[in-house]
Amino acid sequence: MPDPADPGLGTSSVEFPLYEPTIPHMIRAAAEEHGDRLLAVLDDHRMTYADADAASAAIAKGLLAIGVGKGTRVGLLAPNSPDWIAAWLAIGRIGALGILLNTYYKARELDWALRHADVQVLLSVSRHLGHDYLARLEEIAVHDDDPVIRTPSHPFLRSVWIWGESDRSWAGSMDDLLAGGEAIGDDLLAAVEAEVSPADEFAVVYTSGSTAAPKGAIHTQGAVVRHAHNLWPFRDLVADDRMYTPMPMFWIGGMSFTLVAVVHAGAGLVFEERFDPGATLALIERERVTIVAGWPHMAKLLTEHPDFPKRDLSSVRGGSLYELLPAEEQIEDPELRVNSLGMTETLGPHTLDMMGTPLAEERRGSFGRQVPGMEHRIVDPATGEGCPPGQRGEVWVRGYALMAGLYKVERADAFTPDGWYRTGDSGYFDDDGHFYFTGRMGDLIKSSGMNIAPREIELVIEELDEVMHAFVCGVPHPSRMEDVAAAVVLRPGQPLTAEALQAFAAERVASYKVPRHVAVFDAPDELPWLDSGKIDLMGVKRLLTGLFGD
Repeated sequence: MPDPADPGLGTSSVEFPLYEPTIPHMIRAAAEEHGDRLLAVLDDHRMTYADADAASAAIAKGLLAIGVGKGTRVGLLAPNSPDWIAAWLAIGRIGALGILLNTYYKARELDWALRHADVQVLLSVSRHLGHDYLARLEEIAVHDDDPVIRTPSHPFLRSVWIWGESDRSWAGSMDDLLAGGEAIGDDLLAAVEAEVSPADEFAVVYTSGSTAAPKGAIHTQGAVVRHAHNLWPFRDLVADDRMYTPMPMFWIGGMSFTLVAVVHAGAGLVFEERFDPGATLALIERERVTIVAGWPHMAKLLTEHPDFPKRDLSSVRGGSLYELLPAEEQIEDPELRVNSLGMTETLGPHTLDMMGTPLAEERRGSFGRQVPGMEHRIVDPATGEGCPPGQRGEVWVRGYALMAGLYKVERADAFTPDGWYRTGDSGYFDDDGHFYFTGRMGDLIKSSGMNIAPREIELVIEELDEVMHAFVCGVPHPSRMEDVAAAVVLRPGQPLTAEALQAFAAERVASYKVPRHVAVFDAPDELPWLDSGKIDLMGVKRLLTGLFGD
């Protein structure tokens, strides 16, 4: 395997910050160096680094005043905004454990996450893009008017705090939380922060596993602060940059590769309520965005919008949407663009190449070399033996950025005895230490950068009385990588349309999990089956790809 000390990318060794890698130290260092610089903007709300320091300190004091301390599980349910950043920093400043909740969650998903994560205090917006979170919480958790919540369905949940006015007696306002924090002195906050350690667990980020239940990856303060800093030399990211991104910060890509990276650089983030090609183009022009980071399908929507040639996008100099770069800097061949392999469990990339430069022809399709400080093994899944260079196998990884564990999963069930994590990805390293990704070992669907577990969707569809079998897989799509597709077998004499099935799923799972394509069959023998009597999943995938794949 490649030697982490072998020169390769932009550095030959780890690049960690000089200060102790904790959130309190990180925000204080950033505020001291970049105080008046813009950290985040959403509409008229503009927050500098000094503002973020002050706002997060105020929220931290409010949390201390209601008894939150080290290890308290604080849920954060809000879209990208300066408020989200301030709350996230506050959670870290007092050593609490932040449970980063997905704003796409429908009631059943939020219900599961709040209980699984043992959330004790929830910070939430009341509504966002048609989602009424207060109504959703009443549906799943809150059944009386007592401001101190006590419900067997979520036995640890005690309080909910809402940005803006709260019209529910069981939910306090963030203004009230901040007012209560005025009783906490700076000396007490400083004393609390002094006890925060790099080893303290800081964030739980949920990702879809290959089974129905999502996995909660636990990351420590030290890993969160260090990893984005270690990746910084491989990126052209400077203090004068303004980065536009729709990447949710409750996922690793938004939290680690975007937010923490920007804080280390002293750069700024530009948010919007929702992605809309015309409005987004105007925002990029107005805010003089320099880096546009988004999913591949966004480039087509932006460049084909009638306003695209009318907008001054000359400030854009980097990012993942190559089509927005100046013509002379565009890399038209996708296989010569820099890529990386990463996952929630490793805080993002664990292999990478120098971003912003085209790959040499002999490195076509490479996903870079291993990030310094990380280790890899390529293992033959049939024998458990290591593979030589050039031979495809399962990717195992360990190192400083690897999660501390999976929430409510014993360590022996998450790691090998010597600390390796089996990623489920497959690929190989060549003789020069360059990695080539060849796919997933399992059935996880990757759509527009989001991981989707087929079995989770199958279980939802199978709740319908009309459904006998449901089989879900990904079908190829040119810009989204894959679309979710479902093959559904109905019970005899039971009518059900694809549209009705999609509507049923849309009420129960996040919108990105709802099958874009549904094929309805009247009998099981219309699908391919193996001699063993089990469904031929590869045959189903070929069938759905033939029907719907692009």
